Amino acid sequence: MQKKVFQLLVDNTSGVLSRISGLFSRRGYNIESITAGVTADPRFTRITIVASGDDEILDQIEKQVEKLVDVRDIKELKPDESVYRELALIKVRASSTERQGVIAVADIFRAKIIDVAQESLIVELTGNQDKIDAFIKLLDGYEILELARTGIAGLGRGIENVTYLE
Repeated sequence: MQKKVFQLLVDNTSGVLSRISGLFSRRGYNIESITAGVTADPRFTRITIVASGDDEILDQIEKQVEKLVDVRDIKELKPDESVYRELALIKVRASSTERQGVIAVADIFRAKIIDVAQESLIVELTGNQDKIDAFIKLLDGYEILELARTGIAGLGRGIENVTYLE
């Protein structure tokens, strides 16, 4: 099995995300992550989907999504031609004596401490999935109380593949 990252430009209408995710569930396709947000033009939403499967399934996913009424454009974001980022918020149990260790690891990864409480702190980290996974692995000696990850957002490099919609 392999993964592909698809970028969709869709009409910014109610239910569009539900219709797209419904297509995946009806056909038994797996969504590894999905992110959506309005673009610079409020008429459109950009959706980034990471899907997994063999080549045949991934090609079928692209063809089926492309047929949906709300979808204006779909393209694969290839790793060497794109930039991917993910956001993670991680709440770590850390007493006053343990806090400095967590802060040191966060500094190495250019993460931000965005909240400090008596027995915990919240770390904000952005980067590719490997960076976030490596950071979480280094927190192995600490108790992660809560973890929230956004999933991948991505854009193609340069201006060659920019889609202009009228």
